[in-house]
Amino acid sequence: MTGLIAGALRRCRLFLTLILVAGAVSGCATSGSGSIEEVVAPVAPTTEKYAAIVVDAKSGQMLYGANATELRYPASLTKMMTVYMLFEAMDQGRISRTDLIPISPAAAARPPSKLGLKPGQSIPVDTAIRVLVVKSANDVATAVAEFLGGGSEARFAEMMTMKARALGMSRTTFKNASGLPDPGQVTTAADMARLSILLRRNFPHYYGYFGQTEVTIGGTTIKGHNKAMEMIPGADGLKTGYTRASGFNLATSVTQGGKSVVGVVMGEDTAAIRNARMAQLMSMYVKRAQ
Repeated sequence: MTGLIAGALRRCRLFLTLILVAGAVSGCATSGSGSIEEVVAPVAPTTEKYAAIVVDAKSGQMLYGANATELRYPASLTKMMTVYMLFEAMDQGRISRTDLIPISPAAAARPPSKLGLKPGQSIPVDTAIRVLVVKSANDVATAVAEFLGGGSEARFAEMMTMKARALGMSRTTFKNASGLPDPGQVTTAADMARLSILLRRNFPHYYGYFGQTEVTIGGTTIKGHNKAMEMIPGADGLKTGYTRASGFNLATSVTQGGKSVVGVVMGEDTAAIRNARMAQLMSMYVKRAQ
């Protein structure tokens, strides 16, 4: 079998395993007329950890995919699900934006990135969401997990995994609320794209949090490091992530001229390459959305 046929079959197999929000995708999308490498190589060579996807947020059609259903470490993309759980709790009336989340010794002891809260302090739900999105604070993520998980981050992680399954994220397992390293905490680019779409679709009244680029706490303004928001026309939010094991990850939502797409890039060597890759993919594929 020729390499061309094998490549086409790989792309079709990837498509067939990808079930997005709209259900089965209507056709076997390729990454363009050439190979995946030909599409993305101008930015930088891809790594062994590389995985990416671009999805039409309206139709659910995959416009581009590379290793999109292969297991990867989510790093701080995990916090998108942590925030999803907060949004759901607010909508269900179980919590309000003004409720105070206590900081336990376990939460305060989490490694950076963190806000630096002390045991016994507390943080309002509204501020916690902003800090998770902008600062990606691990101490706050654990505090949220304990707040919603009956005092147990492990229990909250089980709740997150159950929610992932309910949302169709079939290959995602959570072990903590922050994305700090755990060999059992895995996901795929396709699952993270699904979560990105559902955050916009299910919580349009809260989704604006993900477009924020700074948060002010106690008179100090903390700026985020999602440079893709500045680089990509029409970018309206979502999340970055990094651990040594995961590489540099990014989920991005873009709306241009009535078209709406979500992209996920995982496993890049640097933040600059990650951002440039996302900018390139969005430039190429947003025009192909419905």
